[in-house]
Amino acid sequence: MTRKIPQFGLTAEQVEKVNPDLVVRDEDGKVNTVRYEAVNAMLLNEFLKNPSHRPGSGAETTGSGATIAQLKTSVMQQQEQIETITALTRK
Repeated sequence: MTRKIPQFGLTAEQVEKVNPDLVVRDEDGKVNTVRYEAVNAMLLNEFLKNPSHRPGSGAETTGSGATIAQLKTSVMQQQEQIETITALTRK
């Protein structure tokens, strides 16, 4: 059985408004793409900063029942996929 993992995408122009360091520009200085590897790291850091998500706080699960460890694993898998796609597109 193949498990479907939700995928998401961001509009680079919208990301630029929030944090210009999270986008890549082309030779002309125009926004080209989102640095997803940086977005994932930022989101994980923000998630871990929230005390209600720390182990022992009584909030070890989300509404869907996923543990923090499962969420971290999912983020790491997405990071690997992004790095693979990034490497392929640069060839």
